[in-house]
Amino acid sequence: MTSPTPDIAMKKAAPAAIDLPQLFKWLLIDGVLAKADIKSHYTHAQDLYEHAGSSMHPLTAIAQCKLKSIVPPHRQLTLDWLTEWMAGKLELPFMRINPLKIDFTKVADVMSATYAARFKILPIELTDTELVVATADPGVTGWEAEIARMSRRRVMLVIANPLEIAQYTTQFFSLAKSIKGAHKSGSQDVSLRNNFEQLVELGASNRQVDANDQHIINIVDWLWQYAFDQRASDIHLEPKRDVGLIRFRIDGVLHQVYQVPVSVMIAMTARIKLLGRMDVIEKRRPLDGRIKTRTQGGQEIELRLSTLPTAFGEKLVMRIFDPEVVVKTLPELGFPEDDAKRWDALTARPYGIILVTGPTGSGKTTTLYTTLKSLATSEVNVCTVEDPIEMVEASFNQMQVQHGIDLSFADGVRALMRQDPDIIMIGEIRDLPTAQMAIQAALTGHLVLSTLHTNDAPSSIMRLLELGVPHYLLESTLVGIMAQRLVRTLCVHCKAPGGQLDDDVWAGITGGRKLAKPVSVYRPVGCPECRMTGYKGRTGLYELLSVTQPFSKLIEPQANLENLRAQSIADGMKPLRVAGAMKIIEGVTTVEEVLKVTAALF
Repeated sequence: MTSPTPDIAMKKAAPAAIDLPQLFKWLLIDGVLAKADIKSHYTHAQDLYEHAGSSMHPLTAIAQCKLKSIVPPHRQLTLDWLTEWMAGKLELPFMRINPLKIDFTKVADVMSATYAARFKILPIELTDTELVVATADPGVTGWEAEIARMSRRRVMLVIANPLEIAQYTTQFFSLAKSIKGAHKSGSQDVSLRNNFEQLVELGASNRQVDANDQHIINIVDWLWQYAFDQRASDIHLEPKRDVGLIRFRIDGVLHQVYQVPVSVMIAMTARIKLLGRMDVIEKRRPLDGRIKTRTQGGQEIELRLSTLPTAFGEKLVMRIFDPEVVVKTLPELGFPEDDAKRWDALTARPYGIILVTGPTGSGKTTTLYTTLKSLATSEVNVCTVEDPIEMVEASFNQMQVQHGIDLSFADGVRALMRQDPDIIMIGEIRDLPTAQMAIQAALTGHLVLSTLHTNDAPSSIMRLLELGVPHYLLESTLVGIMAQRLVRTLCVHCKAPGGQLDDDVWAGITGGRKLAKPVSVYRPVGCPECRMTGYKGRTGLYELLSVTQPFSKLIEPQANLENLRAQSIADGMKPLRVAGAMKIIEGVTTVEEVLKVTAALF
């Protein structure tokens, strides 16, 4: 098989080097800056450039001047805007570097870190025939023919943000070196994977990678910091037959980040378990642990660890908890103003049971912690029993369920009752004994908050009746139920008008309601702020049911779910889809997001 002929992608002739005079000349020609202001702007940029010792890219110097275009809508000349504009002038593709889509071990084989830093370039994609290289200095071309010859591939130049090139050059080459170093120091014997498809390779070494190997320490440190930077809520380490996968959950969606050799993933898992004070040797049963660490900015972050034995080895999931979340207000979580007032009124009651319901990952814990944080004053004793403790909060007295010593939710509540509590939070009502203890606590003058797994608020009544709770006890203790979901929110930096909302679509969302007037909606676009997804962050949809006297009369042994729903709506409850419809009208999210996370109305 013959190798591809080395080649270099054709591009428009560029100056010997991109410098400030050339860039300002282009800005003047394109009418971006006024001729009368060019001299002062140039002087300012030149001062910044020279003060940095010429290590600064000219585009960065201009961006730091915070200039605005004289062309409507008078956008600020950010570094991203300037880089894309320069790419257009040179007739070269502009690319925003997405680290989630780059196999940096593969591209790092093309050149050394020193070589990349010398020419300020970054290889970002490698195929059988082509090598894509990002640069912010297309006039510097001395490296192209050499790299094309060495890689035996056609070199494709793209323009990228110079600061991103510098940042990712350091990160990618450093991490690739650590992964290769860790892999070399360990075994490549498949039998070390502790899976159910054992394969013995004769003559292979039996030496595993040490969890305290400096390479492994570097990889784990990078993994955490990278997850924090990407706003991940969960980190998945998943062993497969031939490789280990690393995935991040960002805004509710899983993204594959990287693949590592299985021996490296085994060592990464061992190190994380070691830091989480878990049994490193035990791989046959699920384990739980937790780690508290800090971001580079000094912010405390808590990680909850969970392992699971799978067919190909031990899978590890790390859930990331941001302590700042408990200081958010209800409107910041997505509560409409009227629902926030109703929720505050319910939680201000001296006794009774309040339930939060929804599937795993719908934000129930965040809602409860935020609520408890606001209630936990110096005059109030707030106690929780959880499995596991999600976030350690100093203003609560938190107890962990311990199944190994027969300390269940019911046992925990029974113990808390002797601790003179005012407010009790039960992690989840899973069985009749726990439900009975919650009711007992409410009957004796305590406010009890807990969670259930049901599709909507009225269904919680049916669930409790199915557990065996007498209907008359629910009538006398239950004061409110809230169902919730999380939807991705449109990125405020790039969302664009998406036309008028169709009447039929609106009727499908809201259960037959008609539009009073035409409603404009927004659509996702994609920009660097949202990693080109069009969405950034999530917000809550809430369905708040207040238990009124007419509603209580419907709680009976043979309760009818449809009657419960109808009465709750008559009492002021907005179904989840209606709550989602309001977010669509406000331009917060999209029709697709609401339909994805909510069930059809009855």
